[in-house]
Amino acid sequence: YFITIGATLLTNTVFTNFSNIITNGFIDKINRTLDSEITSYVAIILLASSLIFLSQFSKIGKKWKQWFLLGSLLFLLLVVNGLRLIMSYVFRFIDTALTEKNADVFWQFMIVYGLVLISAVPIIIIYRYTRKKLGLMWRKWLTKHFLSRYFSYRVYYKLNSEYLKKEVDNPDQRITQDIKSFTIVTLDFLLDFFNSILTLVSFSYILYTISDRLTYGLLVYAIFGTTVVLIAGNRLIKINYAQLRLEANFRHSILRIRDYAESIAFYRGEFLENKQVTKKLKKVVKNFNLLIIWQSIINLFQLGYNYFTRLIPYIMIAPLYLKGELDFGSIAQATVAFSQVLEALSLITNRIPEITKFAASINRLGEFYESMNPELLQEEELNSDLIHIEKFPVIILQNVSLYPPNSQRKLVKNITVRVDKSNNLLIMGTSGTGKSSLLRAIAGLWTSGYGTIFRPSPKEILFLPQHPYMISGSLKEQLLYPDMGKYITQNQLDKILVAVDLQNLRSRFQDFDIRENWSSVLSLGEQQRIAFARILITKPRYVILDEATSALDEENEESLYHSLSTSEISYISVGHRPTLTKYHQQILTIMDEGNWELETHKIYS
Repeated sequence: YFITIGATLLTNTVFTNFSNIITNGFIDKINRTLDSEITSYVAIILLASSLIFLSQFSKIGKKWKQWFLLGSLLFLLLVVNGLRLIMSYVFRFIDTALTEKNADVFWQFMIVYGLVLISAVPIIIIYRYTRKKLGLMWRKWLTKHFLSRYFSYRVYYKLNSEYLKKEVDNPDQRITQDIKSFTIVTLDFLLDFFNSILTLVSFSYILYTISDRLTYGLLVYAIFGTTVVLIAGNRLIKINYAQLRLEANFRHSILRIRDYAESIAFYRGEFLENKQVTKKLKKVVKNFNLLIIWQSIINLFQLGYNYFTRLIPYIMIAPLYLKGELDFGSIAQATVAFSQVLEALSLITNRIPEITKFAASINRLGEFYESMNPELLQEEELNSDLIHIEKFPVIILQNVSLYPPNSQRKLVKNITVRVDKSNNLLIMGTSGTGKSSLLRAIAGLWTSGYGTIFRPSPKEILFLPQHPYMISGSLKEQLLYPDMGKYITQNQLDKILVAVDLQNLRSRFQDFDIRENWSSVLSLGEQQRIAFARILITKPRYVILDEATSALDEENEESLYHSLSTSEISYISVGHRPTLTKYHQQILTIMDEGNWELETHKIYS
């Protein structure tokens, strides 16, 4: 309010003739307004809002940059709209001056045009930069929020297992592409919407002063266009949603080939893989063809809608000009005002392809966010019987019966066993009987069933899967994982590599800080020995090994288990090799239908 009044009075002082022509008595209205009670009310509102802002400022905290950028954007948007409004008048009087051959007025407004242009260019550049910067900051915050939720309560595991009844496809795409699309389009749309309101208010006034009939006709025309595209856009949202899912599935199939390239090559499965990938490509193309058809229909309507609007101002304004009721510059100004108001009213009509894609991204993000809801995960657990897990120095399974998530197929029933330093456990049995599932229960990944599992804190237990996880990092970080903050000297690392028969890595890679794609560079046997090195570094109370020596020869296997048996570490192993029995005091054999048998090592000796 005060900025607008101040700018108007300043303009009137510097460019008196220009101000008198444009404002046409507006200065007198401003002076009367300043003398009225309105100014007092505005001042009170401004003071109250400032006090409220200051009282809430502490809650903004570290987000003050985002709020500052948002406030700057809104202010710059007001300035840009003001400049556009001024430009419409400038061109109006330039055109009129040319038709009347009035050189003084022409050059005066050309100077005004130059000054406005010099001011507008940096303001518009700053506005666009601030807009992109705020969008980037929003994307960073939202992505970190999703990642925090994704890695809480082991959601990343539960979404990729049988834990949840509802499948959530391609979380990688939802976190990367969908969040990016959401933040960019949302910010753009909100700012464009606010800009449309400002444009609608300012240019509607100009248009109404020129022709009220043109203003009413424009309103009806815009409502008609918006209604048509909303009807068509509803179908386009569904097609875009399907396209995002199909594109993600297609990309994922290509990534799988990269991850399992060697296995596919050994199986000579390239023909089948090509066939499967091509099948997914056909689905992408088929849906995209449908998308093209609907987009073409909407584009056809948009082109006709936009081109026809160019005729309307001339049809309705020309008779007034020919009668001498309007000057020539009013035609150009009416055309500009008409297009600006129509663009403001047709925001949805012109942006429907982006809006439909945006709506599809929102649906996917909404599903994903809801699936990560801790209350939903707890509800899934409450709907099934749960195994109780209690903290205890020793691992004890007491009357444990285990089911897979969302299933009533009993894997083991009423099992009771104690594992400590003098009673290390080997779990054996045929494939599919639930050996690894029992380890998941001890880890707390699977909780469907009955009974109680006593165990130490998760930090005191280290799990070694058959295929160790190789992080993206240096050789040193590979060895320290998951305790990356642990201090250890290079000499200690050298001794540990010797202990797990990986001393050759020092000659191969020279430096512990070297980074490689370790999953590809190291063989599975070497990766399994890296996992054992992590045991020697971390020194947990318990180690749980799920066929963790399956790729090793018997000599290496014996050496590694000897290191475990002579340490203070207790361990539980899953395996098939009879040679494993000599490293364990208890042998648990799991059979079909949840039956099991627990024996001592002497029976297998």
